[in-house]
Amino acid sequence: MTWLITGGAGYIGAHVVSQAANSGLKTFVVDDLSTGISTRLKSEIELRKFSLQDTSSLQALFQEHDFEGVVHIAAKKRVGESVERPDYYWQENVVGYQNLLGVMAKHDVKNLVFSSSAAVYGEPNESSDSLISESTMCSPINPYGETKLECERLSEAFSGETGAKVISLRYFNVAGAGRPDLGDQYIFNLIPIVFDALDRGQQPQVFGNDYETIDGTCVRDYVHVQDLAKAHMDAMEHVVTAQPFYLPINIGTGYGASVAQVLAMISEVTGQKIDPIVAPRRQGDPASLVADVSRAAEILNWNSEQGLREIVSSAWDAWQLSHK
Repeated sequence: MTWLITGGAGYIGAHVVSQAANSGLKTFVVDDLSTGISTRLKSEIELRKFSLQDTSSLQALFQEHDFEGVVHIAAKKRVGESVERPDYYWQENVVGYQNLLGVMAKHDVKNLVFSSSAAVYGEPNESSDSLISESTMCSPINPYGETKLECERLSEAFSGETGAKVISLRYFNVAGAGRPDLGDQYIFNLIPIVFDALDRGQQPQVFGNDYETIDGTCVRDYVHVQDLAKAHMDAMEHVVTAQPFYLPINIGTGYGASVAQVLAMISEVTGQKIDPIVAPRRQGDPASLVADVSRAAEILNWNSEQGLREIVSSAWDAWQLSHK
């Protein structure tokens, strides 16, 4: 049987599709291609271009195919844009997901893996050396995080009402590339931001160097996108055989890397000297956000396998390919 992957032509989605293909699992992709890139997908992968706002196309698709389950990755995810356009993010992320859940319920599709985010946690009150567990209070600080948390609530309600098996994967900082042609081509996250600055002959900015961390810069949990794709596969396998339930699961490494450490690794990998410009702290930047990944190990038997060097090296290879 076939799994539907929404947003499967995006950065994360294409890695999940590739991992599924390597595992012999058949997938069907829906993507509006607003940020997705169709050439990321091999020719044998079937792609249908439409938005989840298009309920007639969504309904027709489920009538044509007997899906075993759905991996829902499609979403708008730029935090700054969500602050500027909260209604748009609510419509795209929440209403689009409601449309999907409604069609799934109508066609009795009960296996679901939802792409959530550590943004649901907001600014945890834990100390800087505490790990963020799934029991940590969720208090998003931007509309993007709020839409993800609302979708988690919808997921839990969907499970309760239909007997579906649902896992919400709360990603921490995803980076790297499984193949050079699958790299992140947008300049929204730290590593591509630094690459872009170096390409332009400039130095990257560091926002604050006086946090209570190992070197004064913010610490984050960076997980390789290929490890994340494997987590999706493990979650897909788990929901098929499980009893009805809903469960959020953190996906990270359990280890933090500071901004300064990331910059040092980028310098080492690229061979370029980095002398960052220190700017004031940004509002809403916690000192440290690192995942407690014990639930992923216990439930999915999943652990990250690749570290910061592999993340930066693979991201750099992908960056060079896409920015020749």
